[in-house]
Amino acid sequence: MNKTGTLKHWLLLFIAVSGPGLVVMLADTDAGSVITAAQSGAVWGYKLLALQFILMPILYIAQELTIRLGLVTKMGHGELIRKHFGKAWAWLSVSTLVASCAGGIITEFSGMAGVGILFGIPIWLTMVLVIGFLITIAWTGSYLSVERIAIFLGLFELTFLIVAWRAHPNAQAMLNGLKNIPYTNASYLYLAAGNVGAVIMPWMIFYQQSAVVDKKLKLEHLRAARIDTAIGAVITQLVMAAVLVTTAATLGKINSGAPLNTVEQISEALTPFLGSAAGHLLFALGIIGSAMVAAIVVSLTAAWGLGEVMGYKRSLEHKVHEAPWFYSIYTLTLIIGGFIVASGINLVNLSVAVEVMNAILLPIVLGFLYLLARKALPEKYRLKGIYAWVVAIILGITALFGFVAGIWGSI
Repeated sequence: MNKTGTLKHWLLLFIAVSGPGLVVMLADTDAGSVITAAQSGAVWGYKLLALQFILMPILYIAQELTIRLGLVTKMGHGELIRKHFGKAWAWLSVSTLVASCAGGIITEFSGMAGVGILFGIPIWLTMVLVIGFLITIAWTGSYLSVERIAIFLGLFELTFLIVAWRAHPNAQAMLNGLKNIPYTNASYLYLAAGNVGAVIMPWMIFYQQSAVVDKKLKLEHLRAARIDTAIGAVITQLVMAAVLVTTAATLGKINSGAPLNTVEQISEALTPFLGSAAGHLLFALGIIGSAMVAAIVVSLTAAWGLGEVMGYKRSLEHKVHEAPWFYSIYTLTLIIGGFIVASGINLVNLSVAVEVMNAILLPIVLGFLYLLARKALPEKYRLKGIYAWVVAIILGITALFGFVAGIWGSI
């Protein structure tokens, strides 16, 4: 086969394999993450911008281990923990997943409720429409169809890059933001932990490992799956940086230190450069895209993760009557989240708090991920050597920082 044929073959393979990594990364920049990044720029200007780029390789390192585990073992994350560490430890791990998913679905619906309010739509009606749509695509589709819908919706997040470009941020102000970091300030640490938890979430670990299994990817797909994940890691952090830069260039400059209290305020901060009508539309598309793809991922992850520990059928390839527990938990997750959001709680404060909770849970989540990569894989694919030490140090520092900063900032 000539070089052109080889390249064409590889591109077709990549297109067929790609999806789980891109979906989980687009879901990573969910409504809660967008709100957290916006709050960071509004309160601290550019002082949390460098963290977005530092988290980029850390995110890839963690998620690469999940695809390696899924492709090689053909098992989901909870299932592997149960096999190698026992049912009690599996339940502990899944408990972090359930907490993260519960918080996640609430933040996604919070974002969409805020968008609805922008256009005069009552929260209850927004929840009915969103939940109805999400139930329909899962109950009537296969994994591949759900994945394609998720990617399509998630790509609307790229509108935030347009908004950041139109904000014309000052390069010197960005560089100044790297100086005099207030490491001992509890408020700063709270938002820093929120950013860590907004990027590395328990449900991401479970989702991508289960997704590569449900998609029936094979060992020869490992390289393409890694590239899929790397592209997703870059995109998600560019979106986070774009949101932070935009609010830092506006609110962070003229009203530094003032927090954002509603989704509408975030919209007003992000959209003035595009005109009111166009700005609100682009903001709405970005939030809806990020929230919808994350709502799909979070709900599926809860159903997959519990199934891996409880042992019920858990695949989108099954019809509803073939996997009633799987579809019931997926649907119940959506309905409970909708009821909580419709209760009228402060959506911005809740979203940031959920991301901080994710950061506090990281020692358990990343600890199991690392141990599985060292224990559950055959010699050829096992995490070992110098790279194993590098991963241990990076994940260890990330987990420790997320836990300490989250606890300290919450006190």
